[in-house]
Amino acid sequence: MHLLFATSIVPDGALTSGYEIANAAVIAALRRAGARVTVIGFTWPGKDAADPENTVVLGAIDVRTESASALQKLAWVGKAMFSGLTFASVKLRTVSDHDVQVALEQAGPFDGYVLNSVQFAGAFEKLFEDRPSIFVAHNVEHLSALENAAAAGGLFQRLLFRREARLLKVVEERLCRRARFVFTLAEEDRAALGVASDVRSAVLPLVTGAKAPTPKGPRQIDCDAALIGTWTWQPNRIGLDWFLGKVVPHLRPGFRIRIAGHMPSGVSSTHPGVEFVGRVPDARAFVCGAAVIPLISTAGSGVQLKTIETFELGLPSVATSRSLRGIDHRPDNSVVTDDPADFARALEAAAADMRDVDGSAFHRQQVKALDTAIRHGLEKLGVVKQEVFP
Repeated sequence: MHLLFATSIVPDGALTSGYEIANAAVIAALRRAGARVTVIGFTWPGKDAADPENTVVLGAIDVRTESASALQKLAWVGKAMFSGLTFASVKLRTVSDHDVQVALEQAGPFDGYVLNSVQFAGAFEKLFEDRPSIFVAHNVEHLSALENAAAAGGLFQRLLFRREARLLKVVEERLCRRARFVFTLAEEDRAALGVASDVRSAVLPLVTGAKAPTPKGPRQIDCDAALIGTWTWQPNRIGLDWFLGKVVPHLRPGFRIRIAGHMPSGVSSTHPGVEFVGRVPDARAFVCGAAVIPLISTAGSGVQLKTIETFELGLPSVATSRSLRGIDHRPDNSVVTDDPADFARALEAAAADMRDVDGSAFHRQQVKALDTAIRHGLEKLGVVKQEVFP
C-alpha cells in the first residue's frame, strides 16, 4: 500500500516541536505496519527534508505569525478574507493547486491519503478527494480557536480568532465526513469531532522516539522546576500565564524555576526564583536538570507531547488534568491537580523528595497501543493488501 502523508511542514529530523514529534511517530508507525509512505509539504527556510527519497517538497516557508512582519500579517489577513480560507491555511497558498497536482502525479500513484491536521488539507482540499483518506486531527482546531478568542487582548484579534473558529469547524466536519477513518490524539477529541464510534475513529498514543530514552547516569539538578515550550503558540501561552499568575505566587521565594523557549512580549514574573533562559541547546538535558516538571496545560486539545516526554524520562511531575489528555498510563511519581495552591505545594514537595521512575514501561505501552490503532485505521481505509500486515 502506497500512502501520501500530506502535511504543512515535512519532517527535517530536528523534532523541535510537539507537532514534529507527533508526525514522526505516526509516519514510523505507518511504516511499521508495512505501508509505503511518501510525505508532501513544505520545509522551514534553510532546512532539508530528513528523508528526501520519500518526500515531495513544495518549497520553503515560514508560517510562524510571531516572526512575520506587520506587512506579511496584513497580507495573510487580506488573502484569508478574500479567499474564504482560514488564516492558518492561507499561509500555505504560496503554490497553486496545479503545482501541487503536478507534484502528486509525479510521485504517485497512491492508494490513499493521510491528511495530517487541518492546515494543509484545508489549503488544498479538493486535490485529495479522488482517493480514500485518513484524517489525523492533532487538535480540535475550532475549539482551540474559540479559546484563543476568549483569551485575546484586543478586539481585532478576538474577531479574527472567532472567524477562524467558524471556518475551522466547517472544514473539520467536512474532512471527518469524507475520511474513511479519523485518528485523534486524545479520547475527548473524538466526541468533539463527532466521530466517537470505534468504526469511525481511534486515539493514537504517541511516543517521542522509536526507543525509550535511556538515562546517562545520575541527574545533575540545577533548579527546582523547569518548563520548555513554544510559548508563542496561544494554548501554551494560556497555560504559562496561568502558571505564572496563579501558581507561582504560592511558591516560596527560594524556589528556582527556569523557563526555556522563545518568550512573547508581555510575559514576566516578580517571583525572585523565576528565570527566563531563552533557547537552550539540548531540551532533554534542560528538563533533566530540574527536580520536578510542571505540566501546565489549561487550554487546547490533542495531546501534550511534553507530558509524554516527561513520563518516558521517568521524571517527577505535577500536572493539570488538561495536561493528561491522551494519556492512559500515569506513573506514580506524577501528581494531578488543577488548584493553583495545591499545584504549588505539590511542586515544593516533589522537589524536596525527588523520585524518578523507569519510563521504559510507559514507552512500551504507548508503542504497542499506537501500532494497534494504526493497523485498525489502515484496515478501515479499505485498501489494505495482504502483505501490509506481516
